[in-house]
Amino acid sequence: MADGSFRQRLAAILAADMAGYSRLMAGDEKATVAALDSARSVFRTHIEVHHGRVIDMAGDSVLAVFDTATGAVAAALAAQEGLAAIVADVPADRRMRFRIGVHLGDVMEKTDGTVYGDGVNIAARLEGLAEPGGITVSDAVQGAVRGRVSATFIDQGEQNVKNIPHPVRAFRIQAGDLTFPSSRAVGAEPGIAVPDKPSIAVLPFSVLSEDSRIGFLADGLAEDVIALLARVAGFLLISRASSFVFRDRDANISQIARQLGVRYIVEGSVRPMGDQVRVSTQLTEAETGRVLWSGRFESKRDETADLQDDIARGIISELEPELTRAEIALIRRQRPENVDAWGCYRQALGAIALKGWNEDAIAEARSQLQRAVEIDPTFGLARAQFALLTAIGRNTGLIPGSSILESDAIEAAEQAMLLDEGSSEVLGYAGCALADLGHHDRGAEILQRSLEIDPSNAQAHVALGATHALLGQLDAGIERMRYGMRISPRDRRLGFWGWALAVFLLRAGRAEAALQEARTSAGRDSRLHLARVLEAAALQSLGRSDEARDALAAARHIRAVLTLNEVALSHGRRIAKQIEPLWQGG
Repeated sequence: MADGSFRQRLAAILAADMAGYSRLMAGDEKATVAALDSARSVFRTHIEVHHGRVIDMAGDSVLAVFDTATGAVAAALAAQEGLAAIVADVPADRRMRFRIGVHLGDVMEKTDGTVYGDGVNIAARLEGLAEPGGITVSDAVQGAVRGRVSATFIDQGEQNVKNIPHPVRAFRIQAGDLTFPSSRAVGAEPGIAVPDKPSIAVLPFSVLSEDSRIGFLADGLAEDVIALLARVAGFLLISRASSFVFRDRDANISQIARQLGVRYIVEGSVRPMGDQVRVSTQLTEAETGRVLWSGRFESKRDETADLQDDIARGIISELEPELTRAEIALIRRQRPENVDAWGCYRQALGAIALKGWNEDAIAEARSQLQRAVEIDPTFGLARAQFALLTAIGRNTGLIPGSSILESDAIEAAEQAMLLDEGSSEVLGYAGCALADLGHHDRGAEILQRSLEIDPSNAQAHVALGATHALLGQLDAGIERMRYGMRISPRDRRLGFWGWALAVFLLRAGRAEAALQEARTSAGRDSRLHLARVLEAAALQSLGRSDEARDALAAARHIRAVLTLNEVALSHGRRIAKQIEPLWQGG
């Protein structure tokens, strides 16, 4: 050490390791390696955003160093949230989950950046004490972040760990019980502040049957309750896209409520009883766990369409007695009777969720939607989704543009609205498709109608905000987009929406905000090359060319066939011209 090759300093160490790596590799080696690459990207993004430095990512482990315990804990929380998002659609037995340990202590740092010492070893031992998907920290970390993190620390007592001569006191961070303001900068906030006005989320109803038709009925009832509650003034209602993320999730009511930022939770179950269907539902005050109201409804299977009216009345009468005078209009959504059509529709959505935004995924999704319409020509939602994916594919360069393609998309959107003009979801997708194809005024009009039907439709809010921005109303459009993302905080589309928001922020001259949003987007979806392109453009605007070059390299690593012409198509000619020197330099 006399030669100056080492220096001793205080640092926070984050150590992470994958649970069940050998089992996953044995089951599907190729898929596991691909998932591990995605996980590493999530870690790298959140470590860098929180001013940390990756030391090593050998095998299935991650080691990083931070100047502060606050940064290390923020990165750990955001990483776990991001990792959970990318495996949401993966079967439970194939999900990649990491344990994370964080310690604050002395380390020896070499001139090449590597670190050694008990500080590193203790972090690794704490990681071993964590649950899969969890975080365990030392007493030093817990003390350092006290007052800066509103969270529950579960004292695990003093632990005797390997190769450490003294016991280490450990604390487990209570999952789902966290509010970390600084992590909101990267968009992966584990907890969301509960608003002042009544806020509510309707969870997917449990299905107590193997009959797939009962499953579709259960989802339909929950969706209709959401639509009915959205018509009542005074409520902040969480979008279906976020609340339905918690299907089959191992979390209690209070944890779910904190993650969604709501006071009340509606849950229920559907059980077949011969030719009858029994629906049980209850309203729970999340903070206390007290059941405020419960109801049981029975009906013949062919008379279930009116059940949601009674359920919604019971919920509203308990939350706001004065609202019982309001007429609760029955919202009937047209759904295809053919289960196969729904199967194709869901496979279409799954293609994007599992494969990301690329030519193959778009082609598969469009093919499945076309098949759904062939099976059931009255399936308006499938037509609207087809129109939207076609428009997005064209605008991002994933589908070659042509007048025939545009005509097909417009026809699909118009047919969808004729078939199901009362569906907020159909109007939201169709209106967005038309706006994306250049019919901004008509698209905005349709999106407004969508929100009149269902004010909680997050997709319609985001699309309307983007349309306003395209019409030159940048500030209003940006705020509308932010609102849509706020009311659906667990939405799987947040990565894509965040990229679009970042584009408009950069156009508005708000480069720092655009950079923050682009990095958030990349953290939410590590396969989204568009976010990395926008990150490069924002960094270049800020004069940080070296970082911009790295971000562009990351985009081209994700999408090897990316071209400047494609960037001009997806981001605009100005951004393409801005990053051209980086392209040539790379």
